[in-house]
Parts: sequence; structure tokens; C-alpha cells
Amino acid sequence: MDPTPTTSETLPLRRADFSSLPEALDYAARGKAGLNFYAARGDLVATLPYAELRERAVATARGLIRAGLPRGARLLLIADTDPDFMVLFLACQYASILPVPVALPAGLGGRDAYVATLRRQLSGSGAVAAMAPEGFLKYLQEAAADLDVGLIGGAADFYDLPQDRVDLRPFGPDDRSYLQYSSGSTRFPLGVDVPQRALMSNCHAIVHHGLDVRPGDRGTSWLPLYHDMGLVGFMLTPLTTQMSVDYLATRDFARRPLMWLSLLSRNGGTLSYSPSFGYDLCARRLRDGSGVSLDLAPWRAAGIGGDMIQPQILSAFADAFEPHGFRRTAFTPSYGMAETTLAVSFSPVDQGIQVDSIDRRRLADDHRAEPIAADRENARTFVICGRPLPDHKAEIRDETGQVLPDRRLGRIFVKGPSVMAGYFDNPAATAEVLGADGWLNTGDLGYMIDGALVITGRSKDLIIINGRNIWPQDLEWAAETLPGLRRGDAAAFSIEGTNADSREEVVLLVQCRLTDAAARANLRQEIQGTLQRTAAVECRVVLIPPHSLPQTSSGKLSRSRAKENFLNGVYPVPDAEDDALPDPDRAIPSATAGN
Repeated sequence: MDPTPTTSETLPLRRADFSSLPEALDYAARGKAGLNFYAARGDLVATLPYAELRERAVATARGLIRAGLPRGARLLLIADTDPDFMVLFLACQYASILPVPVALPAGLGGRDAYVATLRRQLSGSGAVAAMAPEGFLKYLQEAAADLDVGLIGGAADFYDLPQDRVDLRPFGPDDRSYLQYSSGSTRFPLGVDVPQRALMSNCHAIVHHGLDVRPGDRGTSWLPLYHDMGLVGFMLTPLTTQMSVDYLATRDFARRPLMWLSLLSRNGGTLSYSPSFGYDLCARRLRDGSGVSLDLAPWRAAGIGGDMIQPQILSAFADAFEPHGFRRTAFTPSYGMAETTLAVSFSPVDQGIQVDSIDRRRLADDHRAEPIAADRENARTFVICGRPLPDHKAEIRDETGQVLPDRRLGRIFVKGPSVMAGYFDNPAATAEVLGADGWLNTGDLGYMIDGALVITGRSKDLIIINGRNIWPQDLEWAAETLPGLRRGDAAAFSIEGTNADSREEVVLLVQCRLTDAAARANLRQEIQGTLQRTAAVECRVVLIPPHSLPQTSSGKLSRSRAKENFLNGVYPVPDAEDDALPDPDRAIPSATAGN
């Protein structure tokens, strides 16, 4: 079995100039490009040329229509990285049925929580049909108990539906496209209603202005297809450019992260994306002694998005893989979210990361991003995420809605043709974030420099103590620099005070692999000392077992759920480790915040 080719000599490249997904697939099916699926050890296990994808999607669409699913009905799809998900997703496009991709179970544990989430997604989307990959059907059946979901099964059950005497009814440019469940880092995920026009607009902007897609480009991805970066970035956008893509399942990447780079090297991949932690995993694995032989020279756009971008991680990755042909200028920071289909802004390709070092205390105390040297004690370095895409706008606003000038911290609002129609069947939640004038409150904090966006964090995660604004990432990253800790081992948040004066307290949960009581006590003291030195913060440090911090469906840390777990006693703390805060009289004084 050979992977689908990178270039086509017979089909001229069309760069996302289509009005709908069915139109895009109709054209891509005339060429020989397509999608390729690899196992954890790098074996090619399946190929899906666009011609075959269209043929199978059209046949399955006829079965859905013949089964009586009306226009606009919702079909929930537990989204594994395999051909079946893609066939059913595109079948929905030809049948005017809304696909609803949702996450696989995150791990071996948490069955009840996963089933409960799945049930809420079935109910919230009003799904009348649902598909699960082999091995997960029991979860779906349990979640759908007593709900009005008439058709539940595996992919084969949908393929076997009668298909005779049925005309197609494809989505057009004025129709919806799919429902995208947001990752739920700060609340229960909501179904983002993505119209065809928003999708086509975002694909066009990504292709022309974000990544400058050109003949000879080939995608490589381990990103989950239930998340906007995987679905739009590495399934739907490539389809609109007739691009071949090589896939590694997310769970296989987690076990063998260097296989991602091996696929890039083997097939000459030029475009690939990852959150910061993916680059960190690869660099760590290489340092652990994994001997690899790679050629990463063709990789021209190494995208970063999906979480806070950590420049030190990217620098370490570049140091590790420059001997294998990787170029630092390939890094392409970007910013986006499901509510804008995917992308809002991109840094220019071939530029690499550009950073802004600012005074951490000025940012916290008076909301000004005052530039200072990166080696200064109070310096905080952010990655610049580029200008908004053409026809899109971004503004930084204060709490009163006033638009702020450059280098003033505030809430990020965006507007443009890629913005969602709203949260599906939830006008109240929609009204909270989307104004009648089309401006979307992203829920993120940041500032602008000469029209380019700098993201500083989620507004709901911001810790405010004694009038000071404290970014939880600053505390987490400082702790994670200590020996024995890894990226993703810490979660910071504040709780209502338990002291006599009811002051707010900062809590840092730290995943700990130590079992010796003295070693654990020393680690807690080291962390507290580090946070005092780097952020002037007194903090309650709680050591918790490895792998116990909750994550969203897209792999981000969920601080809100970590806080909920802490308050509900999910992390039992031995009496000897019940850390009260240090004596307030010894606290390091801090400036009061301005307005």
C-alpha cells in the first residue's frame, strides 16, 4: 500500500475558492490526493483518496436520507482518527444533516464522567442519530438511554442502510455545516454553530494569508478530529486545497511522539501544527536517548496554537532538531478558537517566533505592557501571534467596553466572516459573548502591538489577590522548572480565604511522583520559595498523584475543574501535608493595582 501522492499533474490547484464543502470535495475527487492513516509504529494501515471519500460519502448520504433523517437533523459522531469518521462527516454534508463530532474517552478512568458528558452532548444537540467506533458503542448506548436517538450504531450500521431511489440534498453556501463542541476549559462545552460561509471564509483565509498553501504542500497531523485545530486545520482546509494529509492518532502520538516527526520526514510533510506541549514531548523524548534519523528540511510551517505559547519550549525543540534539518524560521504562531471556526490571526510564514518582553508587575498592576529587557528580574516574555486575517478585526477593550490603545491590557474582541452563528439552541449563552453588531467576546486577555495580537491568558483563569492580577501560567511554569517536575504538572487558581480575615488564597496543585515524606516536604518548600522569588506570591502547595489534573477534550489543562476537584476533596491531603499558607506577616509586599 502506498500513500496518496503529494502533487497532481492533472488537476489544477484550487486554493479554497469553493462555496461549500460538497463543492470542494466534488473537485478534490477528480485528483489522486487523499488521506493516509498510520499506526503507532509507522505502518500505513489505510488510505482514503478524495475520490473514494466522495464515493463512500455520497452512498452513505443516500442511506441517511432513505432512513428518514430530515434536513438539519443532527448526527453525533464519536471522532476517532480513521476513515469512518471522515466518510460519515462528509456524508452529512451531502444529506444536509449536521454532524456533531465529539471526543473519545480521555483514558481508562472516568467512565461515568465521560458518559455523562456524552449524554449532555446528545441532549444539547438534539441528535437523532449517533455513531461510535468499534469498542466505544457501549458508552454511546449507555449515554443515549431514554433519549430520543432513533439510530445508534457503528459505522458499518450506517453503511448498510438502504440507498436506493434517493436523491442527494447537499448543503449550499447559505446552510449550516456542523456543530463544533468547544473544549470546555472554563465551562461545560457548548455546541458552536458553524455556517458553510464561515467555514469557507476561514479556510480561504488560512490558505491564502495564514499558511500560503502552494503546490507541493503536504499535511501531517496527530491532532484530534473533534477539536477545531484538527478538524478544520488538518481535515477540512486540506480538502479545499486537494492536499494529501498523513495522520497519526492522538493516543499513538502520546505514546510515540517522535513518530509524528518520522512521518513528516518520510513523506516530505511541509505543514503541521501542535500546541506547545507537543513540541516539548518530542524534545524530551530525543533527550531521553531516542536515536532517530530525520530530514525535517521540507517542514516550512510548524504551527503553534491551541494553548499559551511557551517560547522556551520552542527554543528547546529547535535546539534539538536543527541537526535534523529543522529551521527556527518555520515556527508559525497563531491564535484562534472554535467560535471563529478556527483561525483569527497568523504570524507571517518564514519569520519564526517574535516575542515581546514586558514588565510583569506593570502589566499586573496598571494593565500596561511596558517593554523591558528579557533578562530583567520582572520580565515576562510573550509570543506575538500576528495580525488578524483579512476581513477580520480585533479590538482590546476594558471592562466598560472602551477600545484601548496599543500595549494596554484588556479583553480581546473579534469580528469577521469566520465568526460562528452562535451556540446551538442556546440564545442566552450566545448573547453573553456575541453582540448584535457581530463582535465576539473571546474570553481571552491580551494587548496589541502595531496591529498584532499578544495573548496573555483566559480572563476567567486570572487570579486577583489583594488587587494584584496574577497569571496562573506564571506560577505553573515557574514550579515546573524545578527538577523532577514536567510541563503540565501544575495547576494554579484562587479560592475564598479560610483565614480569619477571609483573604483569597492561591492554591497550586502539583503532580508529584515522590513517596518519601521528607522529599515531598522539601519539594513543597522549594516550590513556595520559587514562587516567592519569581512572582512575590504566597501559595498553598498541594501535592497530588501523577495524571490526576483534569484536561479538556483538546488536551488543555482545565483549571476550573481542578479547582472544583480540590474543593470537593478529590485530592485527599495527608494531615502532615495539610499546608496552611505561610505566616501573612512574612508575605512579600506588593503594589496595589490601578484601573
